[in-house]
Amino acid sequence: MLVLTRKKGESIIIQDHIEITILGVEGDSVKVGISAPKHVDIFRQEVYLSIKEANKESVSTSAGDLSALLERIRPQK
Repeated sequence: MLVLTRKKGESIIIQDHIEITILGVEGDSVKVGISAPKHVDIFRQEVYLSIKEANKESVSTSAGDLSALLERIRPQK
């Protein structure tokens, strides 16, 4: 992990397109502003992990799910 020290109002540039600016510091909280192209997804870590877990659950299947699917697509006699 790269560790940088910045003061309020200073920025970090990532790959010419993403700018992270320190807007303020209060106690344990740091307020940052992020300027990035629209196609770059930006999430708080807890939101990102929640989305990742939900996506993982949505693609996992159980034996019961497969049996139900096979029953639905099996030709009726």
